[in-house]
Amino acid sequence: MVPPDSARPVVAIVGSVDPGRTYSPELRHPGSAPTACRELGRQLALAGYDLAVFSANPRYVEHDVVHGYAQEDGAVFAHVPRHRDADFGLPPGSPAAVHTVRDTGPEWEVSFYRTLLTCDALLLVGGGQSTRVAGVIALSQRIPMLPVAAFGGGASQVWVNLDKVRNDTTDDDITLLGQDWRPDSARRLVECLDGQRLRRAQWLRERERAGRRASLSTGLGLTVALLLLVCALLGFGLAGEPGPATGRRLAVLVVTPLLAAMAGAVIRSSFEAADQWPRSAVRGLGAGVVSVLLYVASQLLTVPSLLDELDVRRLLFFTLPLGFSAGFTFDLVFERLRSGAAPDPPAPPAGQPPGPGPADRP
Repeated sequence: MVPPDSARPVVAIVGSVDPGRTYSPELRHPGSAPTACRELGRQLALAGYDLAVFSANPRYVEHDVVHGYAQEDGAVFAHVPRHRDADFGLPPGSPAAVHTVRDTGPEWEVSFYRTLLTCDALLLVGGGQSTRVAGVIALSQRIPMLPVAAFGGGASQVWVNLDKVRNDTTDDDITLLGQDWRPDSARRLVECLDGQRLRRAQWLRERERAGRRASLSTGLGLTVALLLLVCALLGFGLAGEPGPATGRRLAVLVVTPLLAAMAGAVIRSSFEAADQWPRSAVRGLGAGVVSVLLYVASQLLTVPSLLDELDVRRLLFFTLPLGFSAGFTFDLVFERLRSGAAPDPPAPPAGQPPGPGPADRP
């Protein structure tokens, strides 16, 4: 793991251009790869990057990248198993400082893959299966990277994969990464890496702002739902005593369950990934209107004299839960309406028929 006190961005170096190995895809121009790696290391140092490497063996590109990097000031973090050392054979007085970071495990893979997730960027040159896996990890984590396809190997396959995923690369970046090596390639590639990091930082800022907005919207929605529920419960106090249907009694009978329906829809919206509680509140209102009015209409058909002696408080014990459940499950209510079936009212308590009560029946 890269030390947390590293103030500069850290680039993990991965790959191999050893002509004695077999690569798939095959290596291209392996003779010029060491010089290119040294120039890449120098440009990374000039751009203000630190390095994370995993081997000092000349068979791997880290050896040449570090030697080029050591021409300028910077820090190299060598991640090795606990029983190994990292000696790059740098000349005395080199401005680059090499810090050995030993992992507690004996296998290099553990330190290797764990470190990749803590780095700010990734440079891939040549390489085989491990290089390809490192590229896939970087793609999945949206880590900026430079898969240099000019020398073939696993890096060229990662370049193909990057063209499909893109992340923070542009068309020009993909073209540059696939070009043959040129004298100015190292400088242009490091500039490409800088551009990826800037675009990723912008994406992270936008995602953070979107997360904050979503959190505030959810909190506001739940607050609105709570207020709607409180207002709905106040209907019991405003219902008054039984009596002939008046505008106030009818308003309390109808408006109270509709407020509960809106509250149920808003609470339902808070469980969804895209919390759009105002839209859900309107849908819940529609479902509540249909369900509550159908319920009241059914009671009027059963008890024609219901409005002559209207007991609003008793009816609210049925209509308020009905409104809340209709709002909470508004999608099911609308689905039943589309199929031509009316929403079902809540079942009455055992032994009691639906409606205001037996005493009120003709």
